Amino acid sequence: MSGAKRCIATIDMSLRGTSVAIVGGGIGGLTAALAFAKQGASVCVYEQAPAFSEVGAGIQITPNGGRVLAALGVGDLIEFMSIKSHAVVPVDGLTGNPIARFSLRDQVPPYRFVHRAKLIELLAGACDEREVALYTGRRVISARPDGHVTYQDADRGMPGDIQHDLVVFADGIHSIGRGLIDVGEAPAFTGQVAWRALIKSDMIPEARIWMGPGRHAVCYPLPGRLTNLVAVQERDEWAEEGWSHPDDPANLRAAFADFAPGLRQLLERVEEVNLWGLFRHPVAQDWSKGALVMLGDAAHPTLPFLAQGANLAMEDGYVLARCLARFDQKDGLAAYQKARKPRVERAIAAANANARNYHLDGRKRQIAHWGLRKMAKHAPNAFIGRLSWLYGHDVTR
Repeated sequence: MSGAKRCIATIDMSLRGTSVAIVGGGIGGLTAALAFAKQGASVCVYEQAPAFSEVGAGIQITPNGGRVLAALGVGDLIEFMSIKSHAVVPVDGLTGNPIARFSLRDQVPPYRFVHRAKLIELLAGACDEREVALYTGRRVISARPDGHVTYQDADRGMPGDIQHDLVVFADGIHSIGRGLIDVGEAPAFTGQVAWRALIKSDMIPEARIWMGPGRHAVCYPLPGRLTNLVAVQERDEWAEEGWSHPDDPANLRAAFADFAPGLRQLLERVEEVNLWGLFRHPVAQDWSKGALVMLGDAAHPTLPFLAQGANLAMEDGYVLARCLARFDQKDGLAAYQKARKPRVERAIAAANANARNYHLDGRKRQIAHWGLRKMAKHAPNAFIGRLSWLYGHDVTR
């Protein structure tokens, strides 16, 4: 862990003596733990699962997320467990013909594909190097605005209590912290469901978006000769929210039965698949209450149409730690929300727009494809240029 050790040598002790609890040991939570440890805080991570792990799936680390990992000293290690993306390729799902090809080769840091479990393993290892206390099988039951935490310990089979100066909820869309800080409006079903699977397949290093009326599929390669697949369908039938609900692969294949042979051949290789309903959650109005604060999906869940859920959570963790290091706790939490809320709202709006654009039909679909072809021919950098506000942003400056 040479990268982690280099970061230890440059710790900023501005939060020395501050006790921080991170609830949730996913990508956002572990990134936040590293960021607080870098500021000299005493950090504990409480993960309710028996191990720091993730169900099988890929993740796209876009340049804005890559800058956070680099600033925390683990950016160079990502290179050895990821694939550098060369391009994004929108495809006519019905014919199989590529519509355009937009290069990602000039992105700095590189746009990368990595297995979620490998990234979490890396982050947990870096946390261990920085003496972050990592607890598994410890489910937080409740917390008070004064930082008092009550948890259930799976090993001991009994509840425990502990006091912290700050409690950071990085526990996802079903966050217990959201209910304690800002309940807000209930999520609404979007009328879309998504399947997720890993396939044994070789694929060139690019993301392909197979677009069709009311449906689309995204696939990209992962190390180990794997292809990550996410397929989305518009339908009235409701499905439960969450990533780990198994479904019959035959249902996935039936939903895309009229797509081009190239995609259908990939779907024939699917042996196990998970299905989840896509719900639109409002961004929380208040992200903190006393010593309690949220980040990532706990505060602002986003639909998976811009590959930004984990990247935004990593940004959150870095900015939160920096704000708490620069200001007293009340002002630091206010500065964190002020810095982050407009950006995540813009990203969520962009993801919502992609959900519509991928599923066009009829004349609108023809016009959209024509526009992509013209852009690729006459202004090939315009596609990525339109996302410069997202990929070019650097929260570590």
